[in-house]
Amino acid sequence: MESGNTVLCGANAYEMKYYFNEQFKNLPESIKEELHILCVLFTEEVGGIFTIAFEKDGNVVLETDAEEDDIYYDEISSGLMVAEVSSTCLKSSENWWRRCAGAGRSCLRR
Repeated sequence: MESGNTVLCGANAYEMKYYFNEQFKNLPESIKEELHILCVLFTEEVGGIFTIAFEKDGNVVLETDAEEDDIYYDEISSGLMVAEVSSTCLKSSENWWRRCAGAGRSCLRR
């Protein structure tokens, strides 16, 4: 991931763990739950590591990676799922981040 990106959340199939950046704790619980489900299902489907982050300009970055010797990682499904997720459900996250950044990120400090 490029430096300067702010990770929102991610899941790791190798460690069977989910990470949520507490900087975003003020997001509604329903959104946090959806992100959790999305990340975990993504890694269960294709394996590897999946993260959702924001670039400085507010664009959402979906990244997936795998260990070099992971023969079960499905790179084709990974690319298809990233395209599907980014085209259907992350535009509202980008809009939220831009509003938040425009407000001096006050939405993160409640």
